[in-house]
Amino acid sequence: MLSKKTQYALKALSYLAARQDQGPVLITDIAEQKKIPIKFLENILLELKNAQILGSKKGRGGGYFLRNAPDKTSLATVIRVVDGPIALLPCVSLYFYQKCADCTEEICPINAVFVQVRDATLAVLESKTLEDIQDLIPEAIDFSI
Repeated sequence: MLSKKTQYALKALSYLAARQDQGPVLITDIAEQKKIPIKFLENILLELKNAQILGSKKGRGGGYFLRNAPDKTSLATVIRVVDGPIALLPCVSLYFYQKCADCTEEICPINAVFVQVRDATLAVLESKTLEDIQDLIPEAIDFSI
């Protein structure tokens, strides 16, 4: 299950992805539009900035922006930055591996199944990007027939 922090991060990034050509976006705009507590959002955006997913500009016309095009940042990358491992068990994690204290991986049927779960999950999350979850901007939708 995704943490609330990761859900908020993805909501904020989807908002920024839709507005990538409009320049930096104020944190207050993101918080208001996506219904995210501003103090919580400040910490999330700083974490994403430190991970080089976001950039920021100070002063007039300032705010946050995506450092790369939305189709260049996978959902797996964002989840790892905010929540850490994607795998449901530490003994099957690719980047955050930890051996289970009471498990022998070579004969563990649980390990074998959760390696498959990890691989299927990663196949989706690594192929989907911020472009896939970007907000639709109402003024950009053509309702004419």
